[in-house]
Amino acid sequence: MIKEVMLYDKLEDKKVRCGICSHRCTISPGKRGFCMVRENRDGTLYALNYSVVSSEALDPIEKKPLYHFYPGSSVYSLGSIGCNFKCKHCQNWTISQVDIDTENALELSPEMAVSRATQMKARSIAWTYNEPGIWFEYTYDCAKLAKEAGLATIYVTNGYLTPEALKKISPYLDAYRIDIKAFSDEFYRKIASAKLQPVLESTALAKELGMHVEVVTLIIPTLNDDPQEIRDMVKWIHEKLGIDTPIHFTRFHPYYQLTNIPPTPLQTLEKAYDIAREEGMRYVYIGNVMGTEKENTFCPTCGELIIKRGAFDTLSCNIEDNMKCPGCGEYIHVIND
Repeated sequence: MIKEVMLYDKLEDKKVRCGICSHRCTISPGKRGFCMVRENRDGTLYALNYSVVSSEALDPIEKKPLYHFYPGSSVYSLGSIGCNFKCKHCQNWTISQVDIDTENALELSPEMAVSRATQMKARSIAWTYNEPGIWFEYTYDCAKLAKEAGLATIYVTNGYLTPEALKKISPYLDAYRIDIKAFSDEFYRKIASAKLQPVLESTALAKELGMHVEVVTLIIPTLNDDPQEIRDMVKWIHEKLGIDTPIHFTRFHPYYQLTNIPPTPLQTLEKAYDIAREEGMRYVYIGNVMGTEKENTFCPTCGELIIKRGAFDTLSCNIEDNMKCPGCGEYIHVIND
């Protein structure tokens, strides 16, 4: 099923300019945008991936990772085909970097997706695995129905939505789990075929619009592990998103087109963790590392263990009903029922 794109401009000679992501592609008749799932058909721009589902799962919320958004709950997760980034280290390249014309996938209407989420007793629904922004029309329709059904809604995103697209979906979107892949425009250009600034702008706007924001940075040796770059990013998060914004520094493993780079040393992740704490961030985590205490949530005031995690799950949650630390009474910034 195809659907007309919600945000685009009609130009001369039946060209169109897409308004969904920050590439803002100008597309001639018969051609597709950078994401390869939006096609100009005689002056009308269509999304080719509406209701096209490549991946479906019931996940623990911690797997997204979201640590401060209904901890211990289940999230119904959906992915499609295509992406507006070309990340050389993409872990989901088999769905993000493939041709929608040849890839086998499931047709799943928004109504059926929300129905399945409720039947599985999920607390929330997430559009994830590939970039949800290029699936905008479908996620928008799903999100409206999800809110009516009492489900929380999540984008696991690279943050390349335009301001107008993010504002459009914001009444129906609760959480914005953003990958800030580096704090360098050079990294974005060379590794992802994108730019840094639109990512920062959308992340700040998501916070302004009232969404719950958590930041993930995959630390890749030699590419984005410079301590000063990490410090600059953390300072930006501190200023624009606030000291209670959860930050996840996660371990890189060789994959896709970056198999020549070794896994991230644990000491590199711990250095990033220390930098974030030094800069005043109250909730900092290390991910993709088994057995570390730094995947747990501690009270930022007294150090009491609040949430213990392991293997993408919440093992215990020690928060009072008023969301306060049982040790000192400090308010813990976690969204929970």
